[in-house]
Amino acid sequence: MDEDLVLALRLHEEWNLEVAEHGLVQEPLSLVDASWELVDPTPNLQALFMQFNDQYFWGQLEAVEVKWSLRMTMCAGVCSYEGKGGMCSIRLSEPLLKLRPRKDLVEVYHNFHDEVEEYRRHWWRCDGPCQFKKPYYGYVKRSTNRAPSAHDYWWATHQKTCGGTYVKVKEPENYSKKGKEKTKPRKQPAAAAAATAAAAKKKGNP
Repeated sequence: MDEDLVLALRLHEEWNLEVAEHGLVQEPLSLVDASWELVDPTPNLQALFMQFNDQYFWGQLEAVEVKWSLRMTMCAGVCSYEGKGGMCSIRLSEPLLKLRPRKDLVEVYHNFHDEVEEYRRHWWRCDGPCQFKKPYYGYVKRSTNRAPSAHDYWWATHQKTCGGTYVKVKEPENYSKKGKEKTKPRKQPAAAAAATAAAAKKKGNP
């Protein structure tokens, strides 16, 4: 056997023994390892996706767009695909994920039922027969102030089978008050009001 090869094999064996004794080589951290919460608690979404693309998908997802969605509250994320040769876009819910533990962003599966329910703060309830039927008991819960109407795919069926009227029964605290404040006309400053009155009086005199 070649002397150089023998030396290389011996050095390699010695290195393996030294590693085993001193633990110089460590297993890579799991994606959901608890230490990530201290090392990188809020990773950059795009950088994280590029890392996963290289590590798990052999760089095949370079054309995929990944971004946060501010309005998505019914699910943690969606993937939109336009077909062969088309664009692929992944949108993740910022309200549900941005302030969650890091593992919730990277793990394969997580149940977000509680988080979704937290954002559904506008409630309506039907006053018809469906209020006594499972599983919803006449309730419609939404994250936005959009009352049930003909724009809902199930509206026609509801009209035929129940025919009741939806009445709003719950909304975020002070929500109605905030809406009234936005539409309330601004009060005219005292000085400006006095000047306007004086100008009107002067205009009325010959």
